[in-house]
Amino acid sequence: MNTAYCGPPPLPADLWTSFNLDPVLLIGLVALGVVLRHQRPGLLAVAVLAVAFVSPLCALSSALFSARVVHHILLVAIAAPLLALALPARRAGSLVVPFALSTVTLWVWHLPAAYDAALSNVPLYWIMQLTLLGSAVWFWRALLSKGRSPLDQLGFVVAAFAQMGLLGALLTFASKPLYAAHAVAPFAWGLTPLEDQALGGLIMWVPAGIPYAVAAALIAWRGWGRLKGAVA
Repeated sequence: MNTAYCGPPPLPADLWTSFNLDPVLLIGLVALGVVLRHQRPGLLAVAVLAVAFVSPLCALSSALFSARVVHHILLVAIAAPLLALALPARRAGSLVVPFALSTVTLWVWHLPAAYDAALSNVPLYWIMQLTLLGSAVWFWRALLSKGRSPLDQLGFVVAAFAQMGLLGALLTFASKPLYAAHAVAPFAWGLTPLEDQALGGLIMWVPAGIPYAVAAALIAWRGWGRLKGAVA
């Protein structure tokens, strides 16, 4: 039985009352907001984390794999770069290691055994969330560090989305449902488990590219600005 941190899978009629008001979580988010209160990207990151963990999305992700994908995208592709902007790296280090670690972390937690275990055990659930977020923050801090070549930044942004898109494509075209945690609940939402899984893969494959495209556009724009300044 699914006993994930976000609670049992809600029915559609109950979704909009399914907020997560865990006092420990709320205190943690408020404390993080206080620490980052002078950093606009940091406050935006706290708001994104609140959507992921406090809003009904948390409960919906217990029911639908596709909602869990949205949850993970919020962590690794939106909250993580915002936190990286709020807590910038002091120097440009290697990008290969944080990229590799964040990639391996994302793929390992989407292995069926690891995923199902995390959704049935609260401590393991938080290990999943913290490692996904932490490895992504490390990657984005390395990527956005001062002195980094725009070409390196663009290359790793493309690589980061490509590996996520590949995972999404594999899930989209999988021939059978992979996750026992979502073997029943999707039916209440008008989806079969395989349809829900394919939808999640499609979200990971296509819409998840939007934050990476925005990051790439900003990097290119800043790089172009520096190049114009150097030429002038």
